[in-house]
Amino acid sequence: MYTLYARPGWGSVLTEVQLAWYGLPYRIEEVGDLFADSEAAERLRGVNPLSQLPTLVLPDGQVMTESAAITLHLAEVTGRADLVPAVPRPRFLRWLVFLVANLYPTFTYADEPARFVPGEDAQKAFRATVDAYAKRLWAIVEAEAGTPWFLGDRFSALDIFIASMTRWRPGREWFAAEAPKLHAIAVAAEASPQIAEVWRRNFPPAL
Repeated sequence: MYTLYARPGWGSVLTEVQLAWYGLPYRIEEVGDLFADSEAAERLRGVNPLSQLPTLVLPDGQVMTESAAITLHLAEVTGRADLVPAVPRPRFLRWLVFLVANLYPTFTYADEPARFVPGEDAQKAFRATVDAYAKRLWAIVEAEAGTPWFLGDRFSALDIFIASMTRWRPGREWFAAEAPKLHAIAVAAEASPQIAEVWRRNFPPAL
């Protein structure tokens, strides 16, 4: 049994979708708002010193963090290539690491600028600058995206990452207007019956 420390709509969704896709047994350890709840952050720090999601405890008790590492590990232990394809492997690995090394940190730093920049005015400017940089990065990803999936005919974990991350700033409306290929990938990925319930749990339909 896997244990996933998770909060709906946060980075844990990247791993939760994959666990569901593979049909692996897992349970959710709910985590409070790590920005607003110091006790929640402290509890998670006992498992992951950075107090970040995703944090996954493997059946043997080992702790895994870092969404790309978890993605590769789950493919390895299941012996499956449906989310981590052998072909085109270099392209898959390039863009998996691009998403986690370049784009994901824009959320880490700009979600709560007060953690890194003192002063309200400086924090607002910092977030605006980081968000503008993120849009430039997304434009690079959009230019490389295939159809109907990022790798073309081949669905992969990249499409899961895109579906999750396009839910965050700058939001789906921006992607629909400025990155239509990524928007289409995200919408199609969320429609998969195999993982639809996980999407609904993390991003409930607006009432």
